Amino acid sequence: MFDFLVNSEGGLTTAGYAVCVIAGVILLVAALVFAGKVSEKKKMGTKQLVFCAVAMALAFITSYLKIYEMPWGGSVTLCSMLFIVLVANWYGPKTGIMVGLAYGILQFLQEPFVLSFFQVCCDYVLAFAALGLAGFFAKSKHGLVKGYIVAVIARGAFHALGGYLYWMDSMPDNFPQALRSLYPILYNYSYLLVEAVITIIIITLPPVAAGLARVKRMALE
Repeated sequence: MFDFLVNSEGGLTTAGYAVCVIAGVILLVAALVFAGKVSEKKKMGTKQLVFCAVAMALAFITSYLKIYEMPWGGSVTLCSMLFIVLVANWYGPKTGIMVGLAYGILQFLQEPFVLSFFQVCCDYVLAFAALGLAGFFAKSKHGLVKGYIVAVIARGAFHALGGYLYWMDSMPDNFPQALRSLYPILYNYSYLLVEAVITIIIITLPPVAAGLARVKRMALE
């Protein structure tokens, strides 16, 4: 079954692409159902569909706007993680996780590389689903910033796990051997934390913070 979805070079077959697209659509629909349950009293099914879809589209577009790209995967983008975090902040962690799962599949389709099913989960599916954890902080003071920080840390944990299991051979020869055990952590958080700092600075600027608060009211009213 696995060979039916993945070719000999580690990429996806036509069937593999089809399965991923179908899975992404199902997850996005599930996310909208969760959002609808959270806000069904406000009768905003069409609106939540638009907001979730636009947020995921913006996340995908900004993932191409790379400030810096790492040699073995990963990059500092123009706030691409923020848009998935915003969905979680608007509609809660269940919706955020589902949209994150769908977005992870979309990221996988950009440049698919498969070593094993669990490697794909660590590098794409679970890593981006973890951004939905931001929703747990939505109602707290400075909830967007707190949630964003937790989301980035959680995403990095899955990437680091995948690094330990599958990518240790990619460690440069000149990397200090005394820090070998920290390599996946240092590698993955090096770009995630840089993007996090840039994003947090941007979203805490008074005009941006006011604009995001206004968008949240529009998403929920």
